[in-house]
Amino acid sequence: MFDYHVHTSFSSDCDIEMSKMIDSALDKGFSEIAITDHIDYDYPDSHFDFSLDFKGYQQSLEDYYKAYRNKIRVVKGLEIGIQKHIIKECQNTIMDYPYDFVICSLHGAQKKDLHNGDFFKDKKIQEAYLDYYTYMYHCLKMFKSYNVVGHLNLIDRYRKYMNGPIEYSVYSDLIEDILKMIITDGKGIEINTSSFRYNMEVLSPTMEMLQHYKELSGEIITLGSDAHTPDYVGYKFDYIYDLLKNMGFKYITTFKNMIPEFVRI
Repeated sequence: MFDYHVHTSFSSDCDIEMSKMIDSALDKGFSEIAITDHIDYDYPDSHFDFSLDFKGYQQSLEDYYKAYRNKIRVVKGLEIGIQKHIIKECQNTIMDYPYDFVICSLHGAQKKDLHNGDFFKDKKIQEAYLDYYTYMYHCLKMFKSYNVVGHLNLIDRYRKYMNGPIEYSVYSDLIEDILKMIITDGKGIEINTSSFRYNMEVLSPTMEMLQHYKELSGEIITLGSDAHTPDYVGYKFDYIYDLLKNMGFKYITTFKNMIPEFVRI
């Protein structure tokens, strides 16, 4: 197995040493673990500091890659939160170090945070979804220095801020445009199993999005637990492998030097 979304104490929302996360994957028989700590420039909620000690982080990636080389492959990764006004800074960050793998995530939109609910204020549910995915489309049109889009439907995690139901058909055209761009750019999506940890009512991405991706001939898929503690490394991966096989997907993807490699499920 391969867990391609894991955090350590270099992320401001995690206090677990990198070695403990790697040991957890090793104990569970994993072949690879991608360390993908956060960097979110100008995060829209000033109460949270999603900066990153790049010097210490990159040195640790090198050290643990070497220390575990005969046991498990430590993938040198990064999760970068993008916004339209910081695209150049994000691009420069990716160029500063030879990462194996980069997750592109949108933790906010329109300079407003999702987690604290600011993005949803004075918006009906339909407006919120259309605004979020329109913003994502324009960000991905500008930013190409990544491998997969993380938790594509992050907005679903914050349904507590929205009233009423919403049908996929309301924003499915936007999702199609986003997925087409991702595929054309040679990028992919992740399946993020934190949806189970957060007791979301849908997968991340949703089944409709996965089916949409399959119909558009999308192939690049990584699995990520988004774990912030060792217990959740590889969480629910057996279920996701079975799901992908039943949907007709034949491969998952690993990365080396930002280049995808396909592994048969």
